[in-house]
Amino acid sequence: MVDRIEYIIFSGFSLLFKICGLKLSRRFSTLLAFIFYYIIPIRKDITIENLTRAFPEFDSRKIKKIAFGSYKSFAITLIEILYLPWMNKDEAYKAVMCPNINLIKSKYAEQNGLILLSAHFGNWEYMAVSIALQTGVPFSVVVKAQRNTLVTDWLNTVRCNWGNKIVPLGISIRQIYKELKDKNIVAMVADQRGPSDGAKVNFFGRKAAVYSGPTVLALKTGAPILYGIAIRQPDNTYFSEFHEICIDNLPEDYEERVSEINQRLTDYLENIIRKYPEQWLWMHKRWKY
Repeated sequence: MVDRIEYIIFSGFSLLFKICGLKLSRRFSTLLAFIFYYIIPIRKDITIENLTRAFPEFDSRKIKKIAFGSYKSFAITLIEILYLPWMNKDEAYKAVMCPNINLIKSKYAEQNGLILLSAHFGNWEYMAVSIALQTGVPFSVVVKAQRNTLVTDWLNTVRCNWGNKIVPLGISIRQIYKELKDKNIVAMVADQRGPSDGAKVNFFGRKAAVYSGPTVLALKTGAPILYGIAIRQPDNTYFSEFHEICIDNLPEDYEERVSEINQRLTDYLENIIRKYPEQWLWMHKRWKY
């Protein structure tokens, strides 16, 4: 019953934003951020703690400014996701400007499979939809199910509007491996906290757990890794330039090779976050252990 009520509210806001239009709907982001930061604070303490750890050189005033900016950024993203069913194909195509889209096309043409990574930054959902349309090649998108199965089904339907395929996170890694061996493009967001007994990397000067899935898949299949992050511009458009993560000059030991690639991925992400800290999702305990 709770799931159904949540779904009705979720889809109701989607319809509201359709009526208002995307440009007007984005203006609700400040109100939403204010509500969930000040009135009904959700994960506010975690956000402040994460930012304080990441930027010890910043005073509390600057930390709080970035924190509120992160809530507003997430509110914009949520509004845009809710509006996705009402976008036409041309709008979705133009949602992200990618000046080096030919890098993806050329790597895909090598027929080794291709791993596209992104992060919970800007609008990661726009990335999979828009970049797939621009390349003309559907993606196999690895996604984590939401607690509410009705919302999960809604999201997955939207994600597949223009040809992308969903690969649920948690199924056998063999399915993702098969997609790469079949020369397909696998897209995933891989910046969340990994398991306590998993690999550790240096992230903002502290040890942080990560998922090694993308690294292991690249080593096992020979698929290159391209990292692209949708950076929101002042006019609410998005810009993303893909960067190939080098998997050359690695140690002989397999575990050390995995660790080195994990660190290279993390270094790239950290560099982007430092430039635009308010656009990353700080609301999870990144340094829990």
